[in-house]
Amino acid sequence: MTHLPPPAEELRLLDAELWQLDARRAQLLARRAWLVASLQSSRPVAPPLPPAAPRPEASAPRVQNVLLLLGGVLLTVAAIAFTLVSWGHLGITGRALVLGTVTLAVLAAPLPLLRRGLRSTAESVAGLGLALTVLDAYALHEAALAGTDGTGYAAAAAAVLVGLWAAYGRGLGALRLPLPAALVAAQLPLTLWSVAAGADPYAVATALLATAGLDTVLALVLPAGAVGAVRVTATAGGYGLGGWGVLAAGWLSWTATGPGDAARAAALLAFAAVIALVAAARLPETGVATGTAVAGGLLLVAAAGGPLRAALPDGWAVPVHLAFGVALSAAVRADRLPEPVRQGLIRAAAVVQALALLWAVPLVVVTLLGPLGWAERPWRGEPSDARAAVTVHTPWPPYAGQALLVLVAVAGVLFLAGRHEARRPWARTGALVLAWAACVALPAVLGLPYVAALAMLGAVTAATAFLPTPWPALAGSLHLAFLSLASQSATLTVLSALTVSCATASRWPRLAPVAAPGALGYAAALAVATGAAAGLQPSHTALLVLCVPVAAALAAARLGASAATVPVEVTGTAAALLALGLAAPDAPMLATVLAACGVIAAGTAARPDRRQAAYPAAALFVLATWVRLAAWDVITPEAYTLPVTVPALLVGAWRRHRDPLTGSWTAYGPGLAATLVPSLAAAWRDPEWPRPLLLGAAALLVTLLGARHRLRAPLVLGGSVLVLDALHELAPYLVQVADALPRWVPPALAGVLLLAVGATYERRLRDVRHVREVLGRMN
Repeated sequence: MTHLPPPAEELRLLDAELWQLDARRAQLLARRAWLVASLQSSRPVAPPLPPAAPRPEASAPRVQNVLLLLGGVLLTVAAIAFTLVSWGHLGITGRALVLGTVTLAVLAAPLPLLRRGLRSTAESVAGLGLALTVLDAYALHEAALAGTDGTGYAAAAAAVLVGLWAAYGRGLGALRLPLPAALVAAQLPLTLWSVAAGADPYAVATALLATAGLDTVLALVLPAGAVGAVRVTATAGGYGLGGWGVLAAGWLSWTATGPGDAARAAALLAFAAVIALVAAARLPETGVATGTAVAGGLLLVAAAGGPLRAALPDGWAVPVHLAFGVALSAAVRADRLPEPVRQGLIRAAAVVQALALLWAVPLVVVTLLGPLGWAERPWRGEPSDARAAVTVHTPWPPYAGQALLVLVAVAGVLFLAGRHEARRPWARTGALVLAWAACVALPAVLGLPYVAALAMLGAVTAATAFLPTPWPALAGSLHLAFLSLASQSATLTVLSALTVSCATASRWPRLAPVAAPGALGYAAALAVATGAAAGLQPSHTALLVLCVPVAAALAAARLGASAATVPVEVTGTAAALLALGLAAPDAPMLATVLAACGVIAAGTAARPDRRQAAYPAAALFVLATWVRLAAWDVITPEAYTLPVTVPALLVGAWRRHRDPLTGSWTAYGPGLAATLVPSLAAAWRDPEWPRPLLLGAAALLVTLLGARHRLRAPLVLGGSVLVLDALHELAPYLVQVADALPRWVPPALAGVLLLAVGATYERRLRDVRHVREVLGRMN
């Protein structure tokens, strides 16, 4: 068996072993420190890195191009100045010799430069030579052909320069500037010739579009990778001149006074549409191709509708263009076209329909919002017809019949498009909404009798309740309700019918979130209208309105977790606020309404999921008490509030004993507020000292009790009342002190405060920096 020493001997051995370990550890740490120091002393010191050289901000080729561009521009400016200013000091021979020699020399200079590999310099010199040829043409006109027409000469000179620059560029194939420059000059001859020949605007627009068509053909023929600058220039010319030509043709079509002029403008628009559609068909499938096809489709519609617009009476321009837009969408679905063209034409038809709807918006706005004017002057008498009913404050829009036709047509198009599976959700909904808007506007457009219009709108509102979305039905019911305000009997009848209809519709779960609050809202409006019809005061009408919050509370308790519960409660709360607003001028009735609202809130708080309603219930009861005391002109409110406060505090104490988690605001807040607040109001009106003294003592006691038991409600209520009571007592002295103080004292005190805050802020920043430095030294 192993021999174990006595405990005292074993402890001595352990201490000796630990001492030896500590001594060995100290030796090893000392040796390690010496090794680290010797390694650091023998390590060579690295020389400091030289400062980094400043990085150039521009590359050498870019600097070169900028210098060459500036040199070419300066030389061109010098040549222009010489031609325009110093030209008259030389004779015919000198002029020809100078310009010819300089131009030939400059145009020939790129050859040796290209041989030496100076391509950028050759491009700059070639650009100068091209500019000199323009100056040569100008000089030739001023010297020898001054009597010729300037516009015609400019057209001929532009054509000659196109040929010369193209030949020059083809001869020097390494240069990229001459061919795009020739194409830029080629944009001028046709248009200038038409202007010089005294052509009418139709011929000038034709010249613009013809030039744009040639640019388009050139841009489509050239390959994408070769002669890129020429292709880009041709594309820019096609879009630029094509845009100007389209604007000119559109203006001619809009201002055409007869079918003949409209047909000529339509031919121009059709020509532009053909150019755009051909380009879209040849372009790759990108957004540019689709956008070009959209422009082509819009031009086709404008070309087709222009002659008919000129032949028909005013107001038919939009329906005519809409008809052609619908026809375009139908034709595109039947033809086999490239995908970008097909998508572009479909979108063009959609744009036409959207613009037509935008034109019809005033009719819908006047029809829907016009009856709001009856809210300012209700029951002024039954209007003559539906149009007079919707134009109380707004004028009737022109061409209402055509606008109604646009609504119906677009609704039909959307309904047909909704048959497609991918478009069914939004197309069907859009079609139904537009059809509803057309039905709402129909009585006013036709000028139906007022009663017949109300009956028709009621039927439309009932029918829209079966739509996929219930919002049109709600909007229609609001429109019908405001429209009925013109007549007392109509108002009562319509509001009753809407209340019953919405209450019946709320039985369906899909309609309940909209129909249930709608029924409550119309019931509140019916209560107000009934009180006004019976000649009741607004404060007494509030009692009728209170039936709506009661019904809302009962309905919400029955609905439970339904989606309609919150909307019903919100509507009931809004009706309660309406009742309070009606009863506000009459203090006794306001106290009654407040108490009734408190009862409703307390009943709502009985539901397990609405326990928080107990707070507004308590507040409403307290407010009702205060208003009642104020209405009775009570000068000693404590005689009425203390009998309420004492039982309320006892009930609160009993509840906290049963449930320690109950908050002090719930247990003691209503009871304390019921006495402290009315007493404070009475103390502020009392010029004597006993009441404020007693109130201050009571508030101090409540504050101390709140602090002793750490309860928020006694602490906050008692402290607030104590401070306000003290301010009331000190107010006269504070006013005297304020009058005695010089006017510079408040700004000075504010300045001292700001300086103190700033100094504190700076000291804290200094302490933070100090702590950071200490931590850095520790690391």
